Amino acid sequence: MRLTADADPQLWIPVTESLGWRGRRHRKAAIRMLLGQVNSAIGVTERPGSRLGAWAMSQAAPLLMRRADARVLVWTWKADPELVVAMATVQALTPEVRIARASMPMDYDDTQSFSSRWLGTGEKLVVAMPPTPATPPFVTYTWDTGTHLVTLTAVSSDRERFGALDGALDDLARSIRIADELTGGESPEVLRLDPA
Repeated sequence: MRLTADADPQLWIPVTESLGWRGRRHRKAAIRMLLGQVNSAIGVTERPGSRLGAWAMSQAAPLLMRRADARVLVWTWKADPELVVAMATVQALTPEVRIARASMPMDYDDTQSFSSRWLGTGEKLVVAMPPTPATPPFVTYTWDTGTHLVTLTAVSSDRERFGALDGALDDLARSIRIADELTGGESPEVLRLDPA
């Protein structure tokens, strides 16, 4: 299973498809924001080598995501890359994944129904004010296709401005779809359909 999406290029910068110099500033900012959120959550102060670590990870991230073969798509907010990072994933619904979903804390039961033209009806969970100050605000969109779990998770660094992104995140979530691969027969460029 592979994912594709129509992220508005005026609002989002794709991290997944940016290699080398292209998009490196946005990749680095997104990774720096995520590392900062992790450090804050575990109570660690930023170390002197953190900027170098963010740079190194920003160089490796696109190659790792390319190896994921479109099972992972990542975007940053174009106007402020450190404000929000959104990541879409698809994974097989194994018994372990189902158990993990069923074992989530009660706080994660406060979902609302969310519809997508491509994936049908799923769930949206908004945690704009997490119970602990160290936890960043986030929103998660989830669709169960029966065989796979498609998820879009967006994490923000700013509780005050996070709500302003709700419409843009909804639009991004609605654009995500599963890309089916079709075999073309004689030539990969030509798809021949049976007249019947």
